[in-house]
Amino acid sequence: MRFVNRAFLAAALVFPSAMAVSAETDAQKDQRPPETLGYVEWVVMQDTSLRLKARLDTGAKTSSLHAVNIEPFEKDGDEWVSFQIPLGDHSDQPTEGELDHEDIILELERPVERTVLIKRKGAPSQKRYVVMMDFCIAGTTHTTQFSLTDRGKFSYPALLGRRFMRDDNILIDSADSFMAEKECEYMTLEELAKRHAENVVEETDTDS
Repeated sequence: MRFVNRAFLAAALVFPSAMAVSAETDAQKDQRPPETLGYVEWVVMQDTSLRLKARLDTGAKTSSLHAVNIEPFEKDGDEWVSFQIPLGDHSDQPTEGELDHEDIILELERPVERTVLIKRKGAPSQKRYVVMMDFCIAGTTHTTQFSLTDRGKFSYPALLGRRFMRDDNILIDSADSFMAEKECEYMTLEELAKRHAENVVEETDTDS
């Protein structure tokens, strides 16, 4: 048996966040005090309370997020993308023992900000969709662009790049991890599933 948690976010909840970010002046950004974080920190995705380990990587410009079954579609004349986050691929969400991480798959939709073409050595180039997402790190909410890609074979389901560090005045201590002095609120696996109970689809294996 598997639960698919379909957490759809309406455009009305997405666009105001993006507008608020674009309205922030350069002077306001300069006033944000610098904050030093470790090369690995906990992040919590704001709309789902999903907690993930994130690697802060100065070698990457754009942040990336683990996602599978990435499918583009059109909505009201705009390009959107749907994608799934299987919680069993990294098992970062705390659990009370009533559910297995393998039982929960989050399915989300976002407007497409842009697409990027990733050149890979010895493999075909890969097209990736980039979306805006709100997340909390070190007790503070941020908004940045995430490229969607399958990170199931990587240790960390999220990667935060230079764009986020530059925009939010973040410094990285490459010799230490989990340096954040403040925590972000998150839910247990069971609380997360209960919160989205009306959007949970129960799937049963039909193999005989």
